[in-house]
Amino acid sequence: MNAEAPVEPGRVVLLTASHRVAPGLLSWPAWQTLHTADRVLCADAEHPQLPYLREAGVAVEIAAPTAQELVDGCAGGRTAVVLTTGEGDQALTDGLARMAGSGRVRMPDLELLPGSYDLPGARLLDLVQVMDRIRRECPWSSQQTHKGLAKYGIEEAYELVEAIEDGDRDELREELGDVLLQVVFHARIAQEASGEEGDEPFSIDDVAGTIVDKLVHRHPHVFGDARAETPEDVKEHWLRTKAIEKQRDSVTDGVPLGQPGLALAAKLAGRVRTAGLDVELPTAEGGDRAVGYELLAMAVRAEAEGHDPEAALRAAARAYRDAIRAAEATARD
Repeated sequence: MNAEAPVEPGRVVLLTASHRVAPGLLSWPAWQTLHTADRVLCADAEHPQLPYLREAGVAVEIAAPTAQELVDGCAGGRTAVVLTTGEGDQALTDGLARMAGSGRVRMPDLELLPGSYDLPGARLLDLVQVMDRIRRECPWSSQQTHKGLAKYGIEEAYELVEAIEDGDRDELREELGDVLLQVVFHARIAQEASGEEGDEPFSIDDVAGTIVDKLVHRHPHVFGDARAETPEDVKEHWLRTKAIEKQRDSVTDGVPLGQPGLALAAKLAGRVRTAGLDVELPTAEGGDRAVGYELLAMAVRAEAEGHDPEAALRAAARAYRDAIRAAEATARD
Protein backbone atom coordinates (compact mmCIF):
# COMPACT_ATOMS: atom_id res chain seq x y z
CA MET A 1 0.00 0.00 0.00
CA ASN A 2 1.49 3.36 -1.10
CA ALA A 3 1.90 6.11 1.47
CA GLU A 4 -0.14 9.24 0.83
CA ALA A 5 1.78 12.06 -0.85
CA PRO A 6 2.44 14.98 1.49
CA VAL A 7 0.03 17.86 1.12
CA GLU A 8 1.65 20.91 -0.43
CA PRO A 9 1.50 23.76 2.08
CA GLY A 10 0.86 26.45 -0.56
CA ARG A 11 1.74 30.12 -0.44
CA VAL A 12 0.64 33.19 1.53
CA VAL A 13 1.28 36.61 0.01
CA LEU A 14 0.83 39.73 2.12
CA LEU A 15 0.25 42.47 -0.45
CA THR A 16 0.82 46.00 0.81
CA ALA A 17 -0.21 49.17 -0.98
CA SER A 18 0.71 52.70 0.00
CA HIS A 19 -2.26 54.96 0.72
CA ARG A 20 -0.16 57.85 -0.57
CA VAL A 21 -0.21 56.50 -4.13
CA ALA A 22 -3.34 56.78 -6.27
CA PRO A 23 -5.46 53.59 -5.94
CA GLY A 24 -5.05 51.18 -8.83
CA LEU A 25 -1.40 52.02 -9.38
CA LEU A 26 0.06 48.64 -8.49
CA SER A 27 3.28 47.03 -9.67
CA TRP A 28 3.23 44.41 -12.44
CA PRO A 29 4.27 41.59 -10.04
CA ALA A 30 1.37 42.60 -7.80
CA TRP A 31 -1.15 42.40 -10.65
CA GLN A 32 0.28 39.04 -11.78
CA THR A 33 -0.03 37.63 -8.27
CA LEU A 34 -3.58 38.92 -7.86
CA HIS A 35 -4.75 37.40 -11.15
CA THR A 36 -3.19 33.97 -10.49
CA ALA A 37 -4.11 33.64 -6.78
CA ASP A 38 -6.69 31.12 -5.66
CA ARG A 39 -8.07 33.54 -3.07
CA VAL A 40 -7.72 37.29 -2.47
CA LEU A 41 -8.81 38.49 0.96
CA CYS A 42 -9.15 41.91 2.53
CA ALA A 43 -10.42 42.73 6.01
CA ASP A 44 -11.30 46.35 5.14
CA ALA A 45 -14.46 46.69 3.07
CA GLU A 46 -13.50 50.33 2.41
CA HIS A 47 -9.98 49.64 1.20
CA PRO A 48 -9.30 52.15 -1.63
CA GLN A 49 -7.90 49.45 -3.93
CA LEU A 50 -11.07 47.32 -3.98
CA PRO A 51 -13.00 49.11 -6.76
CA TYR A 52 -9.99 48.92 -9.06
CA LEU A 53 -9.34 45.25 -8.33
CA ARG A 54 -12.95 44.37 -9.07
CA GLU A 55 -12.86 46.42 -12.25
CA ALA A 56 -9.80 44.38 -13.30
CA GLY A 57 -11.69 41.14 -12.70
CA VAL A 58 -10.08 40.22 -9.37
CA ALA A 59 -12.58 38.67 -6.94
CA VAL A 60 -11.92 39.89 -3.40
CA GLU A 61 -13.38 38.26 -0.28
CA ILE A 62 -14.05 40.65 2.60
CA ALA A 63 -12.69 38.57 5.46
CA ALA A 64 -10.15 38.76 8.29
CA PRO A 65 -8.77 35.21 8.62
CA THR A 66 -6.67 34.12 11.55
CA ALA A 67 -3.20 32.78 10.91
CA GLN A 68 -4.45 29.21 11.39
CA GLU A 69 -7.35 29.71 8.96
CA LEU A 70 -5.02 31.19 6.38
CA VAL A 71 -2.53 28.33 6.64
CA ASP A 72 -5.31 25.75 6.43
CA GLY A 73 -6.80 27.49 3.40
CA CYS A 74 -3.52 27.25 1.51
CA ALA A 75 -3.25 23.49 1.89
CA GLY A 76 -2.98 21.67 -1.40
CA GLY A 77 -0.63 24.17 -3.01
CA ARG A 78 -3.13 27.01 -3.07
CA THR A 79 -2.09 30.68 -3.06
CA ALA A 80 -3.84 33.19 -0.83
CA VAL A 81 -3.25 36.92 -1.17
CA VAL A 82 -4.09 39.17 1.79
CA LEU A 83 -4.43 42.83 0.89
CA THR A 84 -3.23 44.99 3.77
CA THR A 85 -2.40 48.61 4.41
CA GLY A 86 1.09 50.03 4.08
CA GLU A 87 1.81 49.11 7.71
CA GLY A 88 0.48 45.54 7.29
CA ASP A 89 -1.79 43.47 9.55
CA GLN A 90 0.23 43.12 12.77
CA ALA A 91 -2.04 40.53 14.40
CA LEU A 92 -1.92 38.30 11.33
CA THR A 93 1.83 38.53 10.83
CA ASP A 94 2.44 37.90 14.54
CA GLY A 95 0.23 34.81 14.36
CA LEU A 96 2.05 33.47 11.32
CA ALA A 97 5.39 34.11 13.02
CA ARG A 98 4.32 32.16 16.13
CA MET A 99 3.15 29.22 14.03
CA ALA A 100 6.38 29.18 12.05
CA GLY A 101 8.44 29.41 15.21
CA SER A 102 6.69 26.49 16.88
CA GLY A 103 8.22 24.00 14.44
CA ARG A 104 5.07 21.87 14.64
CA VAL A 105 3.34 23.22 11.54
CA ARG A 106 4.37 22.79 7.95
CA MET A 107 4.09 26.41 6.92
CA PRO A 108 3.23 27.70 3.45
CA ASP A 109 5.71 29.92 1.70
CA LEU A 110 5.35 33.40 3.18
CA GLU A 111 5.97 36.45 1.00
CA LEU A 112 5.64 40.16 1.61
CA LEU A 113 4.92 41.84 -1.73
CA PRO A 114 4.88 45.66 -1.90
CA GLY A 115 2.25 46.53 -4.47
CA SER A 116 3.18 50.21 -4.54
CA TYR A 117 5.90 52.39 -3.10
CA ASP A 118 5.93 55.89 -1.74
CA LEU A 119 7.54 58.39 -4.08
CA PRO A 120 9.95 61.00 -2.66
CA GLY A 121 7.90 63.66 -0.93
CA ALA A 122 4.95 61.34 -0.34
CA ARG A 123 4.81 62.16 3.38
CA LEU A 124 3.96 65.74 2.42
CA LEU A 125 0.53 64.39 1.47
CA ASP A 126 0.12 63.22 5.06
CA LEU A 127 1.05 66.69 6.29
CA VAL A 128 -1.57 68.29 4.06
CA GLN A 129 -4.25 65.86 5.30
CA VAL A 130 -3.32 66.41 8.95
CA MET A 131 -3.37 70.19 8.46
CA ASP A 132 -6.81 69.99 6.84
CA ARG A 133 -8.21 68.12 9.83
CA ILE A 134 -6.57 70.39 12.38
CA ARG A 135 -7.93 73.45 10.59
CA ARG A 136 -11.44 72.00 10.68
CA GLU A 137 -11.49 70.54 14.20
CA CYS A 138 -8.99 72.40 16.42
CA PRO A 139 -10.56 75.42 18.24
CA TRP A 140 -7.27 77.35 18.15
CA SER A 141 -6.04 76.48 14.65
CA SER A 142 -9.44 77.07 13.04
CA GLN A 143 -9.36 80.73 14.16
CA GLN A 144 -5.85 81.62 13.01
CA THR A 145 -5.13 84.22 10.29
CA HIS A 146 -2.09 85.13 8.21
CA LYS A 147 -1.40 88.15 10.43
CA GLY A 148 -1.85 86.16 13.62
CA LEU A 149 0.66 83.54 12.50
CA ALA A 150 3.26 85.97 11.15
CA LYS A 151 5.25 86.12 14.39
CA TYR A 152 5.56 82.34 14.48
CA GLY A 153 7.10 82.32 11.01
CA ILE A 154 9.81 84.67 12.25
CA GLU A 155 10.41 82.64 15.41
CA GLU A 156 10.65 79.36 13.53
CA ALA A 157 13.08 80.84 11.01
CA TYR A 158 15.37 82.02 13.83
CA GLU A 159 15.19 78.62 15.53
CA LEU A 160 16.15 76.99 12.22
CA VAL A 161 19.18 79.25 11.93
CA GLU A 162 20.18 78.37 15.48
CA ALA A 163 19.94 74.65 14.72
CA ILE A 164 22.17 75.15 11.69
CA GLU A 165 24.72 77.08 13.73
CA ASP A 166 24.69 74.43 16.47
CA GLY A 167 25.28 71.67 13.92
CA ASP A 168 22.58 69.55 15.58
CA ARG A 169 21.13 67.27 12.88
CA ASP A 170 18.14 66.11 14.92
CA GLU A 171 17.28 69.66 15.84
CA LEU A 172 17.75 70.73 12.23
CA ARG A 173 15.25 68.14 11.03
CA GLU A 174 12.71 69.23 13.62
CA GLU A 175 13.09 72.93 12.90
CA LEU A 176 12.78 72.37 9.15
CA GLY A 177 9.50 70.64 9.91
CA ASP A 178 8.33 73.62 11.97
CA VAL A 179 9.13 76.00 9.10
CA LEU A 180 7.35 73.68 6.67
CA LEU A 181 4.32 73.69 8.96
CA GLN A 182 4.11 77.47 8.64
CA VAL A 183 4.04 77.17 4.85
CA VAL A 184 1.30 74.53 4.89
CA PHE A 185 -0.70 76.40 7.55
CA HIS A 186 -0.71 79.67 5.60
CA ALA A 187 -1.60 77.86 2.39
CA ARG A 188 -4.52 76.15 4.15
CA ILE A 189 -5.82 79.51 5.40
CA ALA A 190 -5.44 81.00 1.92
CA GLN A 191 -7.53 78.16 0.55
CA GLU A 192 -10.51 79.59 2.46
CA ALA A 193 -10.16 83.16 1.17
CA SER A 194 -13.49 84.81 0.41
CA GLY A 195 -14.00 86.07 -3.11
CA GLU A 196 -16.33 88.72 -1.71
CA GLU A 197 -13.33 90.43 -0.09
CA GLY A 198 -11.40 90.42 -3.32
CA ASP A 199 -8.99 87.72 -2.15
CA GLU A 200 -8.63 84.85 -4.58
CA PRO A 201 -8.19 81.54 -2.75
CA PHE A 202 -5.16 79.38 -3.43
CA SER A 203 -3.95 76.04 -2.11
CA ILE A 204 -0.67 74.34 -1.23
CA ASP A 205 -0.63 72.96 -4.79
CA ASP A 206 -0.72 76.51 -6.13
CA VAL A 207 2.15 77.45 -3.81
CA ALA A 208 4.21 74.47 -4.95
CA GLY A 209 3.34 75.09 -8.60
CA THR A 210 4.44 78.72 -8.36
CA ILE A 211 7.85 77.89 -6.91
CA VAL A 212 8.36 75.03 -9.38
CA ASP A 213 7.68 77.37 -12.31
CA LYS A 214 10.00 79.98 -10.81
CA LEU A 215 12.84 77.51 -10.25
CA VAL A 216 12.58 76.10 -13.77
CA HIS A 217 12.49 79.59 -15.28
CA ARG A 218 15.45 80.81 -13.24
CA HIS A 219 17.61 77.76 -14.02
CA PRO A 220 17.87 77.83 -17.82
CA HIS A 221 21.27 76.13 -17.49
CA VAL A 222 19.49 73.09 -15.98
CA PHE A 223 16.15 73.04 -17.80
CA GLY A 224 17.05 74.95 -20.96
CA ASP A 225 19.87 75.59 -23.41
CA ALA A 226 21.80 78.19 -21.40
CA ARG A 227 25.26 77.34 -20.08
CA ALA A 228 26.66 78.00 -16.63
CA GLU A 229 30.06 76.60 -15.68
CA THR A 230 30.61 78.38 -12.36
CA PRO A 231 28.53 79.56 -9.39
CA GLU A 232 29.16 83.11 -10.63
CA ASP A 233 27.55 82.24 -13.96
CA VAL A 234 24.52 80.86 -12.14
CA LYS A 235 24.18 83.99 -10.03
CA GLU A 236 24.38 86.15 -13.15
CA HIS A 237 21.58 84.11 -14.77
CA TRP A 238 19.52 84.41 -11.60
CA LEU A 239 19.89 88.18 -11.27
CA ARG A 240 19.23 88.80 -14.96
CA THR A 241 16.09 86.66 -14.90
CA LYS A 242 14.82 88.32 -11.72
CA ALA A 243 15.37 91.78 -13.21
CA ILE A 244 13.28 90.84 -16.26
CA GLU A 245 10.55 89.30 -14.10
CA LYS A 246 10.22 92.08 -11.55
CA GLN A 247 10.76 95.19 -13.72
CA ARG A 248 11.73 97.13 -10.60
CA ASP A 249 12.09 100.90 -10.47
CA SER A 250 14.87 100.72 -7.86
CA VAL A 251 17.50 98.22 -6.82
CA THR A 252 16.05 98.48 -3.32
CA ASP A 253 12.63 97.18 -4.40
CA GLY A 254 11.86 93.79 -2.90
CA VAL A 255 14.33 94.12 -0.01
CA PRO A 256 12.36 93.29 3.17
CA LEU A 257 12.91 96.06 5.70
CA GLY A 258 11.79 93.85 8.59
CA GLN A 259 14.91 91.68 8.57
CA PRO A 260 17.72 92.17 11.12
CA GLY A 261 19.69 95.40 10.70
CA LEU A 262 23.04 93.95 9.65
CA ALA A 263 21.38 91.58 7.18
CA LEU A 264 19.38 94.50 5.76
CA ALA A 265 22.50 96.64 5.38
CA ALA A 266 24.39 93.82 3.65
CA LYS A 267 21.47 93.15 1.30
CA LEU A 268 21.28 96.79 0.25
CA ALA A 269 25.06 96.93 -0.19
CA GLY A 270 24.95 93.85 -2.40
CA ARG A 271 22.24 95.38 -4.58
CA VAL A 272 24.26 98.59 -4.94
CA ARG A 273 27.45 96.73 -5.79
CA THR A 274 25.75 94.47 -8.34
CA ALA A 275 24.13 97.47 -10.02
CA GLY A 276 27.48 99.28 -10.23
CA LEU A 277 26.17 102.32 -8.40
CA ASP A 278 28.39 104.74 -6.49
CA VAL A 279 26.45 105.65 -3.35
CA GLU A 280 28.13 107.60 -0.56
CA LEU A 281 27.50 106.22 2.91
CA PRO A 282 25.71 108.62 5.30
CA THR A 283 27.56 109.96 8.34
CA ALA A 284 26.62 111.76 11.55
CA GLU A 285 28.37 113.24 14.56
CA GLY A 286 27.59 111.60 17.90
CA GLY A 287 24.43 109.90 19.19
CA ASP A 288 22.60 106.76 18.15
CA ARG A 289 22.54 107.80 14.50
CA ALA A 290 26.34 107.93 14.41
CA VAL A 291 26.57 104.44 15.92
CA GLY A 292 24.11 103.18 13.33
CA TYR A 293 26.11 104.67 10.48
CA GLU A 294 29.31 103.12 11.82
CA LEU A 295 27.61 99.71 11.90
CA LEU A 296 26.29 100.33 8.40
CA ALA A 297 29.81 101.07 7.13
CA MET A 298 31.12 97.87 8.73
CA ALA A 299 28.30 95.83 7.19
CA VAL A 300 28.95 97.30 3.74
CA ARG A 301 32.67 96.56 4.03
CA ALA A 302 32.00 93.00 5.20
CA GLU A 303 29.64 92.35 2.29
CA ALA A 304 32.18 93.71 -0.20
CA GLU A 305 34.80 91.33 1.24
CA GLY A 306 32.49 88.34 0.88
CA HIS A 307 31.44 88.03 4.53
CA ASP A 308 27.96 87.77 6.03
CA PRO A 309 27.94 90.43 8.76
CA GLU A 310 24.78 89.05 10.40
CA ALA A 311 26.25 85.54 10.66
CA ALA A 312 29.58 86.95 11.82
CA LEU A 313 27.97 88.98 14.59
CA ARG A 314 25.83 86.02 15.68
CA ALA A 315 28.96 83.85 15.89
CA ALA A 316 30.71 86.53 17.92
CA ALA A 317 27.69 86.87 20.21
CA ARG A 318 27.63 83.11 20.79
CA ALA A 319 31.33 83.19 21.67
CA TYR A 320 30.56 86.05 24.06
CA ARG A 321 27.77 83.99 25.62
CA ASP A 322 30.17 81.09 26.15
CA ALA A 323 32.65 83.45 27.80
CA ILE A 324 29.92 84.74 30.11
CA ARG A 325 29.00 81.20 31.14
CA ALA A 326 32.65 80.38 31.77
CA ALA A 327 33.00 83.48 33.95
CA GLU A 328 29.86 82.52 35.87
CA ALA A 329 31.19 79.00 36.44
CA THR A 330 34.47 80.41 37.72
CA ALA A 331 32.66 82.76 40.09
CA ARG A 332 30.62 79.88 41.53
CA ASP A 333 33.72 77.72 42.19
